[in-house]
Amino acid sequence: MRTTADSILQPSDEVAQALAAGAPVVALESTIISHGLPQPRNLEVARELEAVVRAAGAVPATIAVLDGVAKVGLDEVELERIATESGLRKLGQRDLPVAAALKASGATTVSATAFLAARAGIRIFATGGLGGVHRGWTEDQDESADLDTLARTRITIVCAGVKSILDVPATLQRLETRGVTVAGYRTDSFPGFYLHSSGEPVDWRIESPEQAAAIMRGQDALGGAHTALIVANPVPEDRQLDPALHDRVLAEALAAAGRDGVTGQAITPYLLGYLVRGTQGASLEANLAAVRGNTALAAQIALAWSRP
Repeated sequence: MRTTADSILQPSDEVAQALAAGAPVVALESTIISHGLPQPRNLEVARELEAVVRAAGAVPATIAVLDGVAKVGLDEVELERIATESGLRKLGQRDLPVAAALKASGATTVSATAFLAARAGIRIFATGGLGGVHRGWTEDQDESADLDTLARTRITIVCAGVKSILDVPATLQRLETRGVTVAGYRTDSFPGFYLHSSGEPVDWRIESPEQAAAIMRGQDALGGAHTALIVANPVPEDRQLDPALHDRVLAEALAAAGRDGVTGQAITPYLLGYLVRGTQGASLEANLAAVRGNTALAAQIALAWSRP
């Protein structure tokens, strides 16, 4: 029997009805639930983020793959599966056909979530920090699949920049090369994930959700390549990780990764885990503060986008 998109990509009834009505919808990733937070806090945060979207008047669509089916919008039982089931895979966009064929279950990364959201007709996606170009790229050419997906997916992604363990200037240059628009939300500098600022400038600054929606309309009117819009929303200064602590622990983490020979896909969880331990959980709290702010802003952009 021939496999069709309808059989492996299933929006929930609530999400499908909202999209059909032109109502605002916000996509949310699921790796923060399955891999980013300890139990039971992960389920509490998943519910909290969905509640933030609803409080703004939009519909949340947490995305994950369950038994080979890409679910766009999870019910309570499915959300609990993502939060508690052991052995869940971490799925990027390239993994989705394999997961569908093998009827596997997994949480979706930024690349997979952005792809599935766009395929389902959702335009706005909230996350914490993007992947990007890793430090030492000239030696091992390690670069996140997020960048390639955003270079060919018409999605607006609200984030707190890219993960601070990465080479931020190289990532911004790569985004420029690939034609991905980056706009700072009420900031002239690119956010630093755990930090309010990375110290790198952004070319464009916007002041309102309505301006973000206007850029999205401009993308559609002009046509061209289906690239993303990144709305870079910094974590508030009073909620950021102490910059001196961040820099010290990150330097220790990078040195430890070198000693331990950690490379490839293992490097990101290794460094982020080291930061959590080395900052006694402060980096995790800064991450959550960023995700909450990004989710609230994404909902406001979704409302502005839904208005005629």
